[in-house]
Amino acid sequence: MTVRIWDAETGAPLGEPLQGHTDWVLAVAYSPDGRHLVSSSRDKTIRIWDADTGEPVGKPLTEHNDWIRNVTYLPDGSYILSGSDDKTIRIWDARTQTAAGEPLKGHTDWIRSVLYSPDGRRIVSSSSDMSIRIWDPATANDIEITDPTTNLHPDSGGWVRHADGGLLFWVPEDCRNGLTCPASLTIPTTGHHRVVRLDLSQFSYGPSWTEIKIAGT
Repeated sequence: MTVRIWDAETGAPLGEPLQGHTDWVLAVAYSPDGRHLVSSSRDKTIRIWDADTGEPVGKPLTEHNDWIRNVTYLPDGSYILSGSDDKTIRIWDARTQTAAGEPLKGHTDWIRSVLYSPDGRRIVSSSSDMSIRIWDPATANDIEITDPTTNLHPDSGGWVRHADGGLLFWVPEDCRNGLTCPASLTIPTTGHHRVVRLDLSQFSYGPSWTEIKIAGT
């Protein structure tokens, strides 16, 4: 429930812990100018801190109604972006510490990550609904990007399914332990002592099934 600042060279803590959250802290980010910190928590709040004094700046931001797993600044520091288990993304005015417009809605499950583009003109988010969305913060319009090959979680029978429930392909039992997406850079916790990555470079699904042919023909 605390935030700490550490000396990157010595590994020693700097000052006292920042206290204010009443549940686990899930995300922390520096403002681009390094003068402030922003943190989000399972207590459903976002807090802004003075990086030099460790004192809270203003009151907690409280518009989300579930855990807030992601928080970051716009590249110029003028806005704060947050993603929550309430399935919404919010934009906050960093100066006034108020919500800027209505929440961005479209995901159907909790938000895993949210980021601004380097020029600040787009927002990209990912969710447990197995989709990525790109947003125009000025209009709140979004484009959904889905790729069923990124959801490699076989059911009890070994079938990997599309988000709509359709069958994609079957994974042999001896390959299911440690199975991970080819694009993943992390080792799955279910893998224990191994990682299994499938080569999906020639995998066809949806309308492209007509391209499938028997090898050698």
